[in-house]
Order: sequence, then C-alpha cells, then structure tokens
Amino acid sequence: MPLTKPRTESRPAPRTRGASRPVWRRDLSASVVIFLLAVPLSLGIALATGAPLRAGLVAAAVGGIVGGLLGGAPLQVSGAATGLLVVTADLVQRYGWRATCAITVLAGITQLALGALRVARSAPAASPAIVHGMLAGIGVTIAVGQLHVVLGGSPDSSVLDSVAALPRQLEHPHTAAVLIGALTVAVLTGWRHLPGRAGRLLRTVPAPLAAVLAATAVSAGAAVPRVALPPWQAPELPALPDASAPALAAAVLTVTLVAGLESLLSAVAVDRLAAERPDAPAGRADLDRELAGQGVSNIVSGLLGGLPVSGSALRGSANVRAGAVTRRATVLHGAWVLLCAGLLAGVLELIPLAALAALVMAVGVRMVSFAHIRHVQRHREFPVYAATLGGVVVFGVLQGVVTGIAVAVFLALRRLTHTRVTVTEESGGHRVRVSGQLTFLAVRRLTRALALVPERSDVVVELCGSFMDHAAYEALRSWSAGYRARGGRVTLGGRSGRPIAEPAGTPVCLPWTPWRNHHDADPTPALAAAPESSGSQLLGGVSAFQRHTAPLVREELARLAREGQRPTQLFLTCADSRLVTSMITSSGPGDLFTVRNVGNLMPPPGSDASCDSVGAAVEYAVEVLRVGSITVCGHSGCGAMQVLLGSAATGADPGAPAAATPLARWLRHGRPSLARMQRIGRLGRGEVALAERPVTDDHERLALVNVMQQLDHLRAHACVARRVAEGSLTLHGMYFHVAEAQAYVLDESTGRFSAVRAESAPVTA
Repeated sequence: MPLTKPRTESRPAPRTRGASRPVWRRDLSASVVIFLLAVPLSLGIALATGAPLRAGLVAAAVGGIVGGLLGGAPLQVSGAATGLLVVTADLVQRYGWRATCAITVLAGITQLALGALRVARSAPAASPAIVHGMLAGIGVTIAVGQLHVVLGGSPDSSVLDSVAALPRQLEHPHTAAVLIGALTVAVLTGWRHLPGRAGRLLRTVPAPLAAVLAATAVSAGAAVPRVALPPWQAPELPALPDASAPALAAAVLTVTLVAGLESLLSAVAVDRLAAERPDAPAGRADLDRELAGQGVSNIVSGLLGGLPVSGSALRGSANVRAGAVTRRATVLHGAWVLLCAGLLAGVLELIPLAALAALVMAVGVRMVSFAHIRHVQRHREFPVYAATLGGVVVFGVLQGVVTGIAVAVFLALRRLTHTRVTVTEESGGHRVRVSGQLTFLAVRRLTRALALVPERSDVVVELCGSFMDHAAYEALRSWSAGYRARGGRVTLGGRSGRPIAEPAGTPVCLPWTPWRNHHDADPTPALAAAPESSGSQLLGGVSAFQRHTAPLVREELARLAREGQRPTQLFLTCADSRLVTSMITSSGPGDLFTVRNVGNLMPPPGSDASCDSVGAAVEYAVEVLRVGSITVCGHSGCGAMQVLLGSAATGADPGAPAAATPLARWLRHGRPSLARMQRIGRLGRGEVALAERPVTDDHERLALVNVMQQLDHLRAHACVARRVAEGSLTLHGMYFHVAEAQAYVLDESTGRFSAVRAESAPVTA
C-alpha cells in the first residue's frame, strides 16, 4: 500500500516542465498498444452482435475520446461493451439496428442521471458472486454462440438451442474457418509463453493483434468470408423500437445495469492496478464522474450509430501495463481508431471473420474465471454465483441478476435463522459451540442447549459467528451469571477467559479474541475466568488461528509458497507490541516486507557490524525484491525516544563504555535525531509539525523528527540512492498515534505530518 500524502483529486499530480516530455512519450506509446488491441476486439464484438462492423470502431473511438476526457478513472479505457454482447445481439435481432441505437442513447441518459445522483460510489458494495456470475453467464453465452461461427455456421437465439445444434454443426464443419479459428486461439493462448529474447520482443505486440495478423496472413489465398466495411456515410438517426413501454424500459435498464457495472468494476480494478506503480495518478477513481462519462459516451455512440460503450478491464489493464500516466493515452487511442476507420478500411477488409469470431470466443471463455469461483466458494456464496450464471444463460441478463439477488437474500435469511448449538463433553469440562449468527431467533435453541450442561462444570462457550444481537447477549449473560453463582466456571472463546462483551455496532478484529485480556476493568466480573499463563495464551492464539483463520488463508499462502514473495513495500517500524503493522496498513501475506527494531532506526552507511542486519534487510528488499516504496513508521509513547530524551536531560551518553549494553549501543544511532531536534529548538524553526493539532511534547516531537532523520539515513545508502534517482523507488514517513488509532503521513517539502482520513486514504488491490 503506497503511503502518500492524502489527496482527494483523481487527476495526476502536477509535473515539472522537464518531466512532461517523458510522460507524453509514455502516453503515446501506451495509446498505440491499446489501439492495436481495440481494433480487432471492436470488430469482433460488432460481428458477434450482428451490428454493422463499423459500429464497433465508432464505439471504440467515442469511448476513447469522450469517455477518456469526461470519465473519472484516468487510465480506464472504454469501447464496445463486451458484457453487453449478448444483450446487444438480442436487441439487434428483435428490434433492428436503429432501435438498438435509440436504446443505447436512452441508457446513456439514464447513466448520466445516475451519475448526477451520485449512486455509483455504492457499486463496489454489490455482491461479487452476483457480478461475477453475471459476467460468467455472459461469457458462456458468447463462447457457445461464437463457436458456431468458428465452425462455419451461425448461432441460434437461445444458448440451449445453440448447444443442442452443436452435434449437427460438428458433423459438417467449414474446414477453412475451423483452421483459421484454431490458429487464432493457438496464438492467443501461446503468445505470452514465447521463449527467449525474440519472444520478449514479440510479446510487445498485443496477443489479439498477433492472432488476427497470423490468421489473415495464413488465409490470404483462401476463399473465406472477410470483414466488409461499407463506405462512410452520415449515420441514420436512432428510432424508438415498436415495443411496449415495459419492454422498452427493461431493455434500457438492462443496458444501463450491465454497462454501468462493467465500467465501475473495471475502473476499480484498473485503479488498484495503477496504484501499485510509483508514478500512480493521485487519488482514487471518481466513480460518479466515471458513470456520468460513460453515460455521455453512450449518448454520443448511439447518435453516431455505434455499439453501447463500457469500460473494459482488459483494455484498461493493458493501458496500465503499457506505461500510461495520464488520460491522454486513452484519448489518443480513440483518435487512432478514428483515423484507422477512415484511412485503413482496405487493410481491415483483409481480416477473415472466423479469426474475429475465435477472438471473441476466447474473450468469452476468459470471462468464466476459476479464481472467482474459488473466491465465492470460500465465502459460501457459490449457490448465488451458480444461480446468476444459470439464470443469465437460460433466461437473459436481467432475469439472471434478479435470480442471483433472490438466492442471495434467501441464503442471508437462512443463515440468520439456522444457527447450530452443540454441547460436547471434554476432558475436564464441557464445550458449547455456537455456529452461525446468534440472533433473537436462536435464543430458544441456545437456552435449551445450555440447560443440558451439568452443574458445577468448567464450560467453554465458543461463538463461531460474527454477530450477536442484544437478546442473545442478555440470554447468555444471564445464564453465565447464574451458572457461576452455582459454583461453575464459564469461559468465552475457550482460551483467554475474556468476559462476554456488550455487542457493539462496529466489527471487531476477530483474530485478537484469544488475547483480549489487556487488564481491562470488566463490568460483569462474574463471567470472567482465571487468567491463564502467557505460554498457554500464546498456544491458545495459535490454536484459534489453526481453527478459524488457517482454512481461509491456506490457499493464498500455498500460492505464495509456490511463487515466492513479491512484496511492493518495505515497512521499517518499531518493535513495540502495540504497533500491529498488518492492521494499520490493511495488508496481508505477501504485501509487506517488514523490518522492526527498537526505535525504528536505520543506521547510516559505515556503522559498525552490529547494524548489518538492518542494512542487509534494506539491501535485500531494494536489490532483490525490487520493492517500489519504503516507509519509515514511528509511533507515540516510544520507549527508545524516552531513553534518548532522558540521556539528554542528564547529559549522559547512552553509548558510553560505562553503559555499553546492547540496548545502549543500539540507541547511539538515535543520537542524530536528538541532535536534530535540539538544533530545531535552538533555531526556533518549526521544521516538524502536525497539520491537525500542536505537537504534544518533546517525546512526540522527537518521534516525529526521528522519522525524518531515518529517511535521510536511508537515502545515504547507495542502493537506495540509486533507485530513488532512477525514479523506481519512493520513500515515505509515517507516524502512528497509538491512543488515537490515527496514522499521520509526512510531507517532506513542509515537514508537516497530515492525518490520513478514512475518505482519502489510498486503497490497495
């Protein structure tokens, strides 16, 4: 998670005149890459929908120019909507092309209105199982339909009919079309695996373009259907379809929903991918602006006779990986598509239709992501995913989404009402295990189970759900108090003896449960159990991890074990037990390469050999792991800073021979920070400050100065200095106030630490 000074704007940070030329070159290069990707993809989507082939190019040009200028995600690339392929094909077949353009315009107006109402920000809260199920259903429909085209036939209007017709189609395939399609798929699949230096050079060409070029070259002498672009003429005005108002409203709603969700989810994905780069645009994507920009794009595309437009994660990720820095890359790609449609129509007409059909079929197959299936299965939402997918394939997109929502609501209600309570006898006592959400609906079941527990026993009440309402809390508290009064012992959670807490409206950090005995005064001491030894507490925490957390992270840890670690951040912080790095950075396995020591010190080059451990860790992170960011994080109440202040007050040298303990020798590396703070005080200059409030005292002031000083020590190391000069490594300062649970980020140009706010904090992928 790159830590930068919080910004709320979504446009890139201003750059100097000297840096503008490299940015222009990178944007220009990226625009060519996505142009080469967009042309064959747009033609293939137009072919699959039954729309005029030029409509795909119109959508790509409008999406690039209009969407690029007006959208809220600078690196998002819009064009002909892949997710709407099935919907558009149905509209073209049912109402005709002019009516489809009218529906596109009406959907654009609806998107513009929704963007103005600022509803887009809630889109990421949509159930991933429904969204990915919808996309997978669309992908299955696309793949089955285009398989008929690759075999030399044409798809049926129904997916089930197309599947039923496949055996007949396989009996009499069009040999040339099959060979061209097979070649296209083979190049698409194997392009990224080309070996050697020549392979690296060839891979700079987008795989879809390479596949279409190979198919075109091989089919040069064959008599196969090819792209036919009619001469350019002024587009006919859209015309409303001859349909009832409910049917028209359903069509507009479907286009609005699918195109909007595809655009917003792709904007979030591209935003996260771009955030991993050191030169990422400042701030997060403005989803409301993005939805409004997509609305304007659809209005313009529909009026010009183009396909519906949406953002594309495929094109957007290619844009990021090609090095785009600003929205200029997206706009330029649209301009290249426009020029291509006008000047290179003859070249495009050499492309065989079977190659475009195979390209779109491969895109459909990729929309069924096994990673997404594993993800929803892990969260017990596979029935929602499967219902949505099946509904889209059998009934249609809108009906499939409604089916998925209905199944999701049913499962949520079932989980609330189906809570399992079991009582088992163990050595030395009994265990009451509650699986599921503990609400008032389960109170009767809970009290019946608790009544089965024998008197004067050691009882462990283990709550495995994530929610307990007030009725359940009162029932459990009342029983526990009475049971203890009759000579029994009650432990909640099974390890720490933590008393039952009043259910709060905000979530807690569940992995802490076995450790929550930080000497709090409890309002219900009758429920508390005797404290356990620190050793058993540690083992209890490990046991809770194995029981609750390990099943959730095992797959990801296995992947990291296979692929090795590839963290993007080095996090240098204090060894203080109150500083939980994964908590304050919202990071997980494989994200942070962490170095911890007393006082978060970074000894400068030339220090004694005892400092080699820290220097080696930094060198390994910078040179071997190639991290893109280093953060030095200090904190409030730091004991090392207190010792340094005490030595300054008494005039003692913490590293003097008389006090040459390992701790004292280590703290000598904090003396430059102490001297820097004293120098600031003598000069009366506010070199360090908190933006939101005054610095509390010298203890806090020294912790802040120490962060700045350690950043200077980092820059003195040759490997760090070289990477910083190249622009491939950035350094950040951070201060965490423990009591406030508040992080502050340093702006080195002003020496001020600004609070990271919830609404402006950077977000990770």
